Amino acid sequence: MNEVAAAKRVHIIQGEYKVVTDPEVVLSTILGSCVAACLRDPVAGVGGMNHFLLPGSAGTMMSGGDATRYGVHLMELLINGLLKKGARRDRLEAKIFGGAKTIASFSNVGEQNAAFAVQFLKDEGIPIVGSSTGGEHGRKLEYWPISGRARQYPLTGAETQKTVALEQRPVLPPKPVETSIEFF
Repeated sequence: MNEVAAAKRVHIIQGEYKVVTDPEVVLSTILGSCVAACLRDPVAGVGGMNHFLLPGSAGTMMSGGDATRYGVHLMELLINGLLKKGARRDRLEAKIFGGAKTIASFSNVGEQNAAFAVQFLKDEGIPIVGSSTGGEHGRKLEYWPISGRARQYPLTGAETQKTVALEQRPVLPPKPVETSIEFF
C-alpha cells in the first residue's frame, strides 16, 4: 500500500462515528459483539460509519449511561452527520456488520445489537443493501463510504478474544476538574 492510501485510512473505535465526502478515504474498525452501521447517499457522495457496543434506548440513556456506547445515539449522530453534509434521507442506504457471539457463556448481546440495527433502519425507512452479522468470531471491516464497497476479514479466536476484551473495558467518566470554589 502506498503512503497516500495509508494517509486516507480512518479507524473508528467503539463509541465513534465518522462522516466523509472524500472518495479516497477508507473507514475501518474491528468488531466482536459490537455492530458497525455503514450508511451512504450515493448521489450526494457522502457516507459514514459508526461503532456501537449496546443497542440502547432513549430510557437507557436517560438513566445516566454513557450515550456513546449505545446504538440509538450513534445511529442518530451518523444520520444527522450525513444530512448536514448534503445527504437526503430518502437516498440513504445501509450495510451492517458485526454482532458476533464471541463468548459462548455470555448473553448474546451481538445478536441484540444486530437486531437493533436492522429494526432501527427499517423504522427509518433506510434499506439495508448488505450485511454480515452473527457468527462466533470477530471481524475487521473496511468500508469505502463514497463507493459503498465493503471488505471484511474474519479474526482468529485469539484475535476475537482480544477484541472482546477491548469491548468489555468500562468507559470511565471524565474526572471532575479541581477548583478552589466552595458552594454552601
